[in-house]
Amino acid sequence: VLSLCCEACKKVIFHVPSELEADTLVGRVDLKECLQSAEFFSSTDGNFKILEDGSVYTTSALSLSAEKKTFTILLKDIQKQVEKKIHVSLVEEEKKKTRRVRDTVLKRTKRRWGPIPSVMIENSLGPFPLQIQQVQSDTAQNYTIYYSASGPGIDQDPKGLFYIERETGNIFATRAVDREQYPSFQIICFATTPDGYSPEVPLVHTIRIEDDNDNAPYFTQDLFEFCVPENSKPGVVVGRVTAEDRDEPYTLHTTLKYRIVAQNPPITPAFSLHGDTGVISVLLPQLDRELVPSYTLLVEVRDMAGQPFGLCTTGTVVVKIEDTNDNAPSFRQIQYETRVEENRVNVEILRVSVVDLDEPGSPGAGAVYEIIRGNDDQAFEITTDKNTNEGILCVVKGLDYESAKQRILVIGVNNEAPYLLAPHSQQLSQSTCSVTVNVLDVDEGPVFKPCLLRLDVKECEDIGTAIGRYVAEDPETGNSEGIRYRIPPGQCNWINIDDKSGEVRTVKVLDRDIGEMRRGQCNITVLAIDRNGKTGTGTIQVCIVPGNKNFPRIAQTDYIMCRDREPICLTAQDDDEAPYSTPFVYRITDRNLASMWKINPQNDNSAYLSPKGDIPFGIYDIPVSVMDNGGKVGETTVRVNLCDCVTPTECDGRSRQLSGGNVTLGLWGILAMILGSLLLLLILITICGCCGRGVMHRQVTDDCANHNLIISNTEAPGEEVMDHNIIPLQNTCDQGGYGVKTGDQQTFEVVKGRGHTLESVKGGGHQTLGSVKEGGGQPMMDTCRYSYSEWHNFTHPRLGEKVHLCRQDEEQKHSEDYLLSYNYEGKGSLAGSVGCCSDQHEEEALDFLDQLEPKFRTLAETCIKR
Repeated sequence: VLSLCCEACKKVIFHVPSELEADTLVGRVDLKECLQSAEFFSSTDGNFKILEDGSVYTTSALSLSAEKKTFTILLKDIQKQVEKKIHVSLVEEEKKKTRRVRDTVLKRTKRRWGPIPSVMIENSLGPFPLQIQQVQSDTAQNYTIYYSASGPGIDQDPKGLFYIERETGNIFATRAVDREQYPSFQIICFATTPDGYSPEVPLVHTIRIEDDNDNAPYFTQDLFEFCVPENSKPGVVVGRVTAEDRDEPYTLHTTLKYRIVAQNPPITPAFSLHGDTGVISVLLPQLDRELVPSYTLLVEVRDMAGQPFGLCTTGTVVVKIEDTNDNAPSFRQIQYETRVEENRVNVEILRVSVVDLDEPGSPGAGAVYEIIRGNDDQAFEITTDKNTNEGILCVVKGLDYESAKQRILVIGVNNEAPYLLAPHSQQLSQSTCSVTVNVLDVDEGPVFKPCLLRLDVKECEDIGTAIGRYVAEDPETGNSEGIRYRIPPGQCNWINIDDKSGEVRTVKVLDRDIGEMRRGQCNITVLAIDRNGKTGTGTIQVCIVPGNKNFPRIAQTDYIMCRDREPICLTAQDDDEAPYSTPFVYRITDRNLASMWKINPQNDNSAYLSPKGDIPFGIYDIPVSVMDNGGKVGETTVRVNLCDCVTPTECDGRSRQLSGGNVTLGLWGILAMILGSLLLLLILITICGCCGRGVMHRQVTDDCANHNLIISNTEAPGEEVMDHNIIPLQNTCDQGGYGVKTGDQQTFEVVKGRGHTLESVKGGGHQTLGSVKEGGGQPMMDTCRYSYSEWHNFTHPRLGEKVHLCRQDEEQKHSEDYLLSYNYEGKGSLAGSVGCCSDQHEEEALDFLDQLEPKFRTLAETCIKR
């Protein structure tokens, strides 16, 4: 019984004549718009039929007795159980009003050269030749017209089926036609005069073959096979049979109806067949595979909408009933009894069997056994033999006769598939059986308790240290008398066992860093032998517990610290494992160095080393102690090169500034001084030779307070240099300037003052022209005079920069300081010249020259900024 949800979809109105003949097209409705998944459609009025495309035809001739006639089109979806309705109304067309006689009627003469398509009934019985149409030309009133035709059925296959009379234009058929082979023909007709003139264009004429119900429907398969689970509810779809008809579609000749003719076994009908869709559904509420495993149905399909005069064909449908687990398994016996020797392992002791009415080999019949009670120690195991469906009971752990002489097990059984309760049946309880297992006594060897003994040994314990005791008992007596112990050879020789007492001692120092001990543990098998020669085995697991045997140490000990004094990261290492490694505690052990350096922790294994204040440059050896988490202390000397550099590569492993300000001359420094002295002597000899020949008139000044600045007359006052960063220079020796005046030009030789230093910071390096030169990190004293090439190399690039600044300075401020014209006016004054980079205080001592370099760098930076 199908419960359908029915509702009206829409209303359609067709205007038709008052008289309708059979098979007349009334109109067309859109069925998909109303119900997309419609499988069955019909009319409530038998005078009308509905095709799949929505065309509405009359099945018989009828006349509209009233002005309006209505009927309903039903649309059904069997799967979704949905039904829709379309209301159709037929309204009589209004009759045309007759014109009055006096009205002017304009009529167009009908041309006979273009007739409507011809119709010929399929399998017509004649008589032949059978006239089916006539074509005539209106020009036949004025000319003699001859008619001819060509195309399929005339001069093309099938040839000779049609012909046209030359004088009359009548078209005749010569024999019957099969519509399924030739549904229609298109021929071309010609009208010509005797002299070959064609007053008409060629006419394409269609001859349609009207269908005759000469083909019976047929099933698409010789045998339909379907399956349905047993105990399925009524209305469950089993499958669908389909048939086809070669006659013209969308006509009564191809409107098919299905029905079940017979059922085998001939019992209560179990299935129903939908007449329009061919869907087979369950009808009987109880399908039991154990009673009827399959059904054979004889089905019929008939055209003409199933009317008795329609053509029909029969087919066969086989419906197999699939098994479900609606039968619970049950044991053949309720009680079983068996026996087994003690200590037997992995041995089969019993087989149990069950009865199941479900299909053999299916999940509904496959048995699954389980031990419900009596197996708390997991000594038993039961599995299923897939071939016989029996339960196999085995012993997987040895039984002890002294502990229990008898074991009672309760075994239950289920199926692989879950149990499905059949309709009108009651729930069944699980089937169980009882198994009694008798344990047989056997003379046994000694038994270690426990069978595996774990002994923890501290790392690096002394040889012969007692670490435990491992003894076995005789199961029959319950004591250890008369049992001797030994360790079989071929195992790791870490321990030995006393053959009488079972005391375990170490035979070597256990160190996790040596050979096979790196694993940290070893399993050693021990034998126990009683008086009768019976043996038992046990296992000792020796585990080496990590100890605090290694001192923590700092991995890297040499560092370079530049002028930025960035802290150094110290990282310690300890080969011990937790808890004897990190966290580490760092400390400086030397009190003097602890006042100059400090250590700040970074994480568990690292710390930062940094100076506490502005300590002197130099190399420091700092003793640092590191204590691990186990209290073990290791001391490491960290060498820090505190260097006056920007990057560590500048120091090249040596200190650039010695602490304490002491100056030490090395071998290269002494050689440089000797060469400088010889060079100075050579220059003096050359000057004396030139003066003796009178080439140059020299005037030597006895003023030695002018330092290294060129003697000049300053016509305009120089600018005041008020910079607190400028370091004053001291008079260290006499200087003289001498020259020869020739016309308006004068020549001067500048004699370098002893101990004066000019420094230029350019390109990240220091260039010094003075008393102290750097050579391999050791200061060395220079002579008091420079050669011309040295002075030229020193002053030429700086004068170039000054000139370049003067060119870019529109206000000419730079030139006021050092681009001045002057004349010789005698010896210079003690005040000397005041420039942008010079300042003098005669009262200061000369000791500052020993530590002049960092201060003089500040002076150079100040001059560059100005």
